[in-house]
Amino acid sequence: MPEPTKKEENEVSAPAPAPAPAPAPEPNKEKEAGTTRAKDEEEASPPSALPPGMGSRALERKDSEWSLGESPAAEEQDKQNANSQLSTLFVEKPQTGSVKVGENITFIAKVKAEDLLRKPTIKWFKGKWMDLASKAGKHLQLKETFERQTRMYTFEMQIIKAKENYAGNYRCEVTYKDKFDSCTFDLEVHESTGTTPNIDIRSAFKRSGDGQDDAGELDFSGLLKRREVKQQEEEPEVDVWELLRNANPSEYEKIAFQYGITDLRGMLKRLKRMRRVEKKSAAFAKILDPAYQVDKGGRVRFAVELADPKLEVKWYKNGQEIRPSTKYIFEHKGCERIMFINNCGLTDDSEYYVTAGDEKCSTELFVREPPVIVTKQLEDTNAYCGERVQLECEVSEDDANVKWFKNGEEIIPGPKSKYRIKIEGKKHILIIDEATKADGAEYSVMTTGGQSSAKLNVDLKPLKILTPLTDQIVHLGKEIYLKCEISENLSGKWTKNGLPIQEGDHLKIVHKGRIHKLVIANAVVEDEGDYVFAPDSYSITLPAKVHVIDPPKIILDGLDADNTVTVIAGSKLRLEIPITGEPPPKAIWSRADKAITEGSGRIRAESYPDSSTLVIDVAERDDSGVYHINLKNEAGEAHANIKIKVVDIPDPPVAPNVTDVGDDWCIMTWEPPAYDGGSPILGYFIERKKKQSSRWMRLNFDLCKETIFEPKKMIEGVAYEVRIFAVNAIGISKPSTPSKPFVPLAVTSPPTLLTVDSVTDTTVTMKWRPPDHIGAAGLDGYVLEYCFEGTADWIVANTELIDKTKFTITGLPMDARIFVRVKAVNKAGASEPKYYSQPILVKEIIERPKIRIPRHLKQTYIRRVGEAVNLVIPFQGKPRPELTWKKDGAEIDKNQINIRNSETDTIIFIRKAERSHSGKYDLQVKVEKFVETASIDIQIVDRPRPPQLVKIEDVWGENVALSWIPPKDDGNAAITGYTIQKADKKSMEWFTVIEHYHRTSATITELVIGNEYYFRVFAENTCGLSEDATMTKESAVIAKDGKIYKNPVYEDFDFTEAPMFTQPLVNTYAVAGYNATLNCSVRGNPKPKITWMKNKVAIVDDPRYRMFSNQGVCTLEIRKPSPYDGGTYCCKAVNDLGMVEIECKLEVKVIYQGINTPGQPVFLEGQQQVLKW
Repeated sequence: MPEPTKKEENEVSAPAPAPAPAPAPEPNKEKEAGTTRAKDEEEASPPSALPPGMGSRALERKDSEWSLGESPAAEEQDKQNANSQLSTLFVEKPQTGSVKVGENITFIAKVKAEDLLRKPTIKWFKGKWMDLASKAGKHLQLKETFERQTRMYTFEMQIIKAKENYAGNYRCEVTYKDKFDSCTFDLEVHESTGTTPNIDIRSAFKRSGDGQDDAGELDFSGLLKRREVKQQEEEPEVDVWELLRNANPSEYEKIAFQYGITDLRGMLKRLKRMRRVEKKSAAFAKILDPAYQVDKGGRVRFAVELADPKLEVKWYKNGQEIRPSTKYIFEHKGCERIMFINNCGLTDDSEYYVTAGDEKCSTELFVREPPVIVTKQLEDTNAYCGERVQLECEVSEDDANVKWFKNGEEIIPGPKSKYRIKIEGKKHILIIDEATKADGAEYSVMTTGGQSSAKLNVDLKPLKILTPLTDQIVHLGKEIYLKCEISENLSGKWTKNGLPIQEGDHLKIVHKGRIHKLVIANAVVEDEGDYVFAPDSYSITLPAKVHVIDPPKIILDGLDADNTVTVIAGSKLRLEIPITGEPPPKAIWSRADKAITEGSGRIRAESYPDSSTLVIDVAERDDSGVYHINLKNEAGEAHANIKIKVVDIPDPPVAPNVTDVGDDWCIMTWEPPAYDGGSPILGYFIERKKKQSSRWMRLNFDLCKETIFEPKKMIEGVAYEVRIFAVNAIGISKPSTPSKPFVPLAVTSPPTLLTVDSVTDTTVTMKWRPPDHIGAAGLDGYVLEYCFEGTADWIVANTELIDKTKFTITGLPMDARIFVRVKAVNKAGASEPKYYSQPILVKEIIERPKIRIPRHLKQTYIRRVGEAVNLVIPFQGKPRPELTWKKDGAEIDKNQINIRNSETDTIIFIRKAERSHSGKYDLQVKVEKFVETASIDIQIVDRPRPPQLVKIEDVWGENVALSWIPPKDDGNAAITGYTIQKADKKSMEWFTVIEHYHRTSATITELVIGNEYYFRVFAENTCGLSEDATMTKESAVIAKDGKIYKNPVYEDFDFTEAPMFTQPLVNTYAVAGYNATLNCSVRGNPKPKITWMKNKVAIVDDPRYRMFSNQGVCTLEIRKPSPYDGGTYCCKAVNDLGMVEIECKLEVKVIYQGINTPGQPVFLEGQQQVLKW
């Protein structure tokens, strides 16, 4: 923040300025005064109350910042202290800058946004209270940017085409939530000096440059900085405050426009406060003037008049009570209270107020400092480089603030500055130690009342060379020492071949007085060149040449200990031997005293500055030998011998031999190649291929060190070939000749499931399954062997190979115990034997008979007439049992029913079933004295015969009543319903009227009057409708309209009837997951109300149940029942004449993957899933 000691923030009294943030607390009284004055600024008196000449005095103080009695150094220190506080937001602060009139300048502030959730708020101020955001335009631009990568906010303030009045102190403030940071900086605009005109205080509220280029800009700098202003015509003084005070409110806008007032609202607020203070003041009859002015060292008088002389009066300065002293003198004259301030200084420039009771009035005191003038001017000075220069002037006052400038730029002394300023009373001296040519310039000094300038010329002294540099020839590794001496103690620069020399560990540069040295400890070839020393600021140079020499040397570090070089035959050898020497030596190659020349031959030499190369384009075996190299230069000679060895790949091995073959492997051997190529054999690669293929496949990726190998993972029965590659350090040989073709074959796996089929007193029958793996060699047969218990001699049971998997061993002694094994045989030989797990006793064993009735035959087996019946019933028993079939207790006619028996089962087969085949079939299985029996019920069903008699019982209106007698033959199945058809006598075309009808009487309705009808009835069972139908013998005539019909006389019949079930509920089995239904029929008049109950609980609005009632048939459907749905179900019918109930039991069975729970009926294909009894 700006220091409170700078008056430009507080000198201008403006209507309602924006309050500035409170400065950091300091013990400096001037800072406290400035802070208090800023807070109470709104209570200041109107500017029109200032004494005459106040504007010019204030301007002088604002123009000369150093006129406050503080030195520039102290002022800079205050700025540094103010800005050195811990910055909580700023990363980079705006820096003080200077600009020439008409040029541009940019101030930059940066804020780090890592810990900020939103953009901070930034404000730019000129002085202490002038916000520059409203001044943005063609001369001022504010810019904000945000870099996402670095998360940095950059705020820029650019001043375009700077003017003189833009100079002054600026402030930048940034806020974010409860964080606050600010910094101050100065802007200097270079201008020509001139007199300062008097400026009225109203210029702070006027727009400058009316009708000129800068029209429309608000100019508040008239009270802040002395500047050249355009001459304006003198205007009579007008008290704007008095105009506003006496004017009508409707004329405020007109007055503001006429006198260029921009802050009309602020002035009206202050005017209102002034009126309010005048009306409410009861303690003061006369208050202090708004402002007082006094020269530095003068005396000022403050006076107020009290309304009540008894009131106690206290005087304050910047909020601190003033006590009487030699400086402050108080007087009482009646109601008048007076305070004198003697010997006013700049510290007395502050705000004062007096209190009387609960009221107070305030004023401001302005202390004017007289201008400082230059009494002794600066003088032009000439000097030589390196000398001490002093520029001296005198001013009118002791210890006055004076600023020094060099070419218009202010000189700011400091610890790192070469300029020093010395003050001796009124004398001010600028000291330059060891002046350089760059110090030549125009120097000026400026005070508050004048300035002076002078030119300083700095020239070089004449230079003499006392000791020049000399040329040197140095051996490699020795010291290079260059020395020269000049007449002056000057620094200089060393160059080598025109390039600057940098000092380091290898090179040292020494400057001692007038002597300059260049020392290189260990000379290298790169140190050779032209060295030059050039003194600074002079065009004189001192040259010297350095020549470094070195004897030749051959470097053989990259070769073997015996200097042997190995090269592969057919390849190109380029042997590069590094050489050293200065100057570069000449190399000569030779072999067997025969020189190798440089040229285009197959064997040639090539020379380079740092190496010599021997080239052999296509190496041959004869190129092996010793080669000699000779180096020579002016410093000496060098010799060396190098041995070259030419190597090649080995010869291919001979064809390998396959010594053994398995199912997917073989054993192969081979001999090493006759010639190893001059390098030991490292190993071998093996490849194989199918005989019919041309594609070889590598079998090993790691070298085989031996001359034997076992290829694996071959396909059995396929012919293969193999070949060999020899490998040495040079490479891989050509392949060997392929081996003879061979075919991998293998015996089969052992037979499986060897079991005893049957045993008699002298024979054992064994059976087995074929091997799991047979292979390409196939299977020729089996060999069955046995041995007696206690011996190890295996006896072959079959003299020849057998194809079948069953064989009977004969001729065995009774009660003997034998072990049995079986082998599979093919071209590769016999397989591993399959043993029977335990000894077998040669003695026939009796096994009780047992019949295994299939599950679906445990219930009645139903088939239609004409269908085939094929039933297989397995059984057990040894020896082979005797089987007997009977039907209904009588022998079976084998001409109609075929019986086929085997050792393990019996089959009953009927090609075309007839109804006569129905009955109970009994099976008896007998083994010696043991007997087992079983029964099977077979029911052959057919379509029923038609009803016996159909007759017309009655005809009335459009209705006909029919009745009939059930058929004599129901087709061996229960009658499930009837189908009734009608036919008009004219066309005799039959139409179905009713289907699946259960009763033996029916009423046909909706017949056409005037027609004559015949009727017929079909019977129906599970096989379908009867083939024929029984037709009525007589026809039913429906009388036409108009025919007189005499109604028969009937006695009144009481149709009312109590409910009665005509068809009861039956106990039912249901399968879980399949819908089940319960049916019954009821009659009654009036129509009874039907209620279903489960376990005596009524079923109401249960989605698992659906209830139907159609023509007296009541149905309860249970959707996908579970065992939980089993229980006692009841159907209750109620009407006015009575109530009747009927019950049944429902049992729900669960079938798990085709296995039903014990006691559950099994349903066959075509049967219904609900059984009733």
